[in-house]
Amino acid sequence: MTNNHSVWTIERMRGLGVTTDVVTAGSILGIGRTTAYQLARTGAFPVPVLRAGNKYLVAVAHLLDAIGAEK
Repeated sequence: MTNNHSVWTIERMRGLGVTTDVVTAGSILGIGRTTAYQLARTGAFPVPVLRAGNKYLVAVAHLLDAIGAEK
């Protein structure tokens, strides 16, 4: 989980690994926790989301693409 006041650098995003949870992905994109879950549930999250059991996962590569960073 992340602190809403965290600064997300490209290096820090890459340090997350291959995937991250939807709350962290939302934080990177400036989306709050509740809204991130709502968007994930309805298929409206700004990047593709994978549902694994009761978790929502987001590929870090998709987040890097969304902010225009080189992978």
